[in-house]
Amino acid sequence: MPEPVVEFVIQGVTLDGNAFRPSDWAERLCGVMSAFGGDHRMQYSPYVHPVTAGGIRCVVVDRRLEQLEPMAYRFLLSFAKDNELQVRKGRVAERTKLAELERVTSGS
Repeated sequence: MPEPVVEFVIQGVTLDGNAFRPSDWAERLCGVMSAFGGDHRMQYSPYVHPVTAGGIRCVVVDRRLEQLEPMAYRFLLSFAKDNELQVRKGRVAERTKLAELERVTSGS
């Protein structure tokens, strides 16, 4: 039985294949969900973060956000729908655990 998908990815490409603008849209969207840490620096939420995949700016959304902050989760889905952005499945649980370990060990 396949592992459940634990995240989805909002891609910076519209349904008709055009690049979404502005080019820093992913960082701006994730900035809405960020907070200032103890070091007085902005930190992205562990549930929403920007990435580049295949040269395309994307936002990765952890599905646990739906239970923790339902309004924020719906906002992200609405953003993708309203802007006609492509959304795809993200990593499965095991790959997500490995990515979290890599972030912790690399200091990001």
